[in-house]
Amino acid sequence: MGLDDKIKNAAEDIAGKAKEAFGKATDNERLEAEGQGDQSKANVKKAGENVKDAFK
Repeated sequence: MGLDDKIKNAAEDIAGKAKEAFGKATDNERLEAEGQGDQSKANVKKAGENVKDAFK
């Protein structure tokens, strides 16, 4: 994966953290869960990148 993909994944993780924090602050469970889901997706993508990098 290229640098662009790594930046996009990091941005998705940061956006997920912000969404989760906003959900907690406003007592919005749905928004909080969406933020956690976004972070999980970003973490899975990062793990895939690490595996690919290990085999280079």
